[in-house]
Amino acid sequence: MTTYNQPLGGNTMPRFGGPATMMRLPTQDTAEGLDACFIGIPMDIGTSNRPGTRLGPRQIRDESRMLRPYNMGTGAAPFERMQVADIGDVPINTFDLKKSCAIIADHYRGILKHGVMPLTLGGDHTLTWPILQAMRDTYGPVALIHVDAHSDTNEHMFGEREAHGCPFRRAWEDGCLINDKVFQIGLRGSGYSAHDFDWGRDKGWTVVQAEECWHKSLKPLMEQVRATIGDAPCYLSYDIDSLDPAFAPGTGTVEVGGLTTIQGLEIIRGCAGLNLVGGDLVEVSPPYDPSGNTAMIAANYLYEMLCVLPDRRKG
Repeated sequence: MTTYNQPLGGNTMPRFGGPATMMRLPTQDTAEGLDACFIGIPMDIGTSNRPGTRLGPRQIRDESRMLRPYNMGTGAAPFERMQVADIGDVPINTFDLKKSCAIIADHYRGILKHGVMPLTLGGDHTLTWPILQAMRDTYGPVALIHVDAHSDTNEHMFGEREAHGCPFRRAWEDGCLINDKVFQIGLRGSGYSAHDFDWGRDKGWTVVQAEECWHKSLKPLMEQVRATIGDAPCYLSYDIDSLDPAFAPGTGTVEVGGLTTIQGLEIIRGCAGLNLVGGDLVEVSPPYDPSGNTAMIAANYLYEMLCVLPDRRKG
């Protein structure tokens, strides 16, 4: 009988003590023997405005200490069916973004060789591009659910191809995405032209601007997402700035008029049943998060992602 790792309970060790890991889970040096893993990428060298996301993974782990093993909203019990551990951080080169992208891609290729579903604590959004490269090398092109205030499809930023405003254009150029199974949700704010969000639409992506989400449940949208994506391998990338800054001020590029935390939960919980192969939560910047609420929301969303990962041993 398999014994699964469990988060350290609050009656065994006070919540403010114990290991500083995601959900106070055990650690491993590699992903061997795991079904899913939490991993951090402490990086902010791809940011264009306020820095600080290099501190995001550590703060998300700290704010995860209140999380318990059972999801009372959905009934999910991930630690009864999956072996999960925190496998630490990717050793990026904090002085070289290009080298860091190569390091990340190679690191995730190693993780995916074990058949593991990685959940990443970011870190700025540049990191999703090399992760998607590793996903492509393992699964072929993947479907994508991208929740964000920004499309992140810039051609360049300050003449550079590697930046947190470019990862999904780079992923498209690298053949990482199934174009008719890409969803961008929550885009909003000001732009440089009236057509800034049309680049993805021109590729066949479904772009849902924030105004289309105001004052409504997103459950019908997620029904459409599931019907479109079907059983294709799917990656979920969640930028915390998709949320309105009233909920999540601790990020580098805030935009007004964003999603609510409830809508964020509807999106993530609506991924249940999809063939998720991994996900990330990015752009948490603790220096702009004095209450810790942004990192706390991020920790909860990563737990919710864990709850909707498929059980690959079935069948």
